This record gives sequence, C-alpha cells and structure tokens, in this order.
Amino acid sequence: MATSQALNRQAITLKGSTNLVTEFFKYAANTILFQRGVYPSDDFHMVKKYGQTVLVTQDLALENYLDRILKQVNKWLSTGSVTQLVLAIISKDTRLPLERWVFDINLVEPPADSTEPAPPKPESEIQAEIRYILKQIVSTVTFLPIIDDPTVFNILAYTHDSADVPADEWVDTDPLAIEASKSQQVKLRSFSTDVHRIEAMVAYRYEG
Repeated sequence: MATSQALNRQAITLKGSTNLVTEFFKYAANTILFQRGVYPSDDFHMVKKYGQTVLVTQDLALENYLDRILKQVNKWLSTGSVTQLVLAIISKDTRLPLERWVFDINLVEPPADSTEPAPPKPESEIQAEIRYILKQIVSTVTFLPIIDDPTVFNILAYTHDSADVPADEWVDTDPLAIEASKSQQVKLRSFSTDVHRIEAMVAYRYEG
C-alpha cells in the first residue's frame, strides 16, 4: 500500500511540474518576443501571472504556433525526453542568428542517502523564482545590443534519441549557433520544482 501511495504522489508531482514548466516557457517566450521587438508591441496585451503583469501575444497565428509547440514539449517533459529548449532570434534579411535564449532542463535527483521523500516545494516559492527570471528577461534590454533589422524566431528542442518526435512537425535543423568569436553569454537565474530544474542563459551576437 505504501508503495502504491508513493507512486501515486510521484505521478501527481510529475504532472504538476510538467504543467508548471510548460506554462513558464509560454510566458518566457512571450516576454522575449515582446522585449526584443520580434513582434509589434500592439500585438501584446497585459495579463496577471505569478503576482505580476506579463505580456502575452494577441496574434492568433503566433498563439497557435506556440500552443502547438508547447503541447509537444509538455509530452516530452512528462517522459523526461527533452533536455534543452532554445528560442533563437534571427535576422530576417541575412538569416544570421542574433540571440539564443537557452533553457536547460534537468531532472531533480533525490539525495542518495535519504530514505524519506523530501517535503514538496511550495508553489509560492517556485512562482517567486519564475518571477525573478521573467524580470531578468525584461532587464536584459539594458545590455543586449539594439536590434534594428526585422527579425524572425525559431524554437529548437534537444531531445534524447529515444524521444517520440512527430515527423510532420519537427525536423532536424541547424542549431543556429553564434560563432564563438562573436558571442557573448549571460547566465540568468534558475528555478526548480520537485521534479525539474530549469537553467537559463542568453547568448548574443556582439560585433564590437
């Protein structure tokens, strides 16, 4: 009976963590696309989330695109198949990658010497960590180079070889890396649930 209860709690924790992480990616992507001017500011409206105001797209095509991607990401998270998500901002004219917003996804391992399950991490603490990351993304406009050219974006997912990848929606692609000699990197804050730990950073093209 104890084993059954433990497995049940684990399943609920995994599902809850998967949904929290997926939701974070939605708001992080929207924040990046707004702050970096990939879409016009008029395309976004304000909503309350994580105890603060965040901007979310009103562009139906973009909203549907993100929803479709995040639905698959949610499945990969639930099976532990995805290790990294990247939002790459690319020059529309030259196709050069200008920024790579990288989110490493790690599974939280319980302490090896622990016989009792750790107490659940309060959702308020998780939301506070997410709030700090989103605020950091907003503040990056103070040091990231100004982007004058029209841009587009792409979302890349790095998965295990065993991952179930829908061939009609996801294809192997260029990693859209920025040459090391022209790349600067800034590490952002991280957040964790009882199951997942997300490490964030941004790499950007610097010609100076």
